Amino acid sequence: MSEKRIDYWKIWPEGVEALTAMGKAVNQSGLESSLMELVKLRASQMNGCAFCIDMHTKDALAAGETTERLFGVTAWRETPFFTPRERAALQWTESLTDLSDGHAPDYAYNEVLANYSPEEAVKLTFAIVVINSWNRVALAFRKPTAGTYRAPAASKAPVAETA
Repeated sequence: MSEKRIDYWKIWPEGVEALTAMGKAVNQSGLESSLMELVKLRASQMNGCAFCIDMHTKDALAAGETTERLFGVTAWRETPFFTPRERAALQWTESLTDLSDGHAPDYAYNEVLANYSPEEAVKLTFAIVVINSWNRVALAFRKPTAGTYRAPAASKAPVAETA
């Protein structure tokens, strides 16, 4: 792990506030908070953002998610733990996180529309955009080491992004 770089939240608080506001809007969009944590976790895993993986694992556990499902996120296709709706969201997350592999392919888009209303599909897409943005900022400026985040105790509400 490299040393922390620029304190981006001090240099440009307006940018952090804008991204935080977008995260809050996503968290209040009406999509299931458990689904949002799975999406955030999967994108963070793909991007290799250890701080965000730590955060979203802890937030999911605090919200009542099972360890079995959290351990299974990396191999979600091979496990029986996820609903068709969650599978569609995880596939869409992977498609939008790694754009080099087909640029949001039709099969993933069609699966999202088979499980989400158009309004929900847009909200899900924005959720994926937000976590990918936080991952990239955290990685660029070396967010503090994984293990430092503390989830709110027994929180059942989604937690706003702070990466």
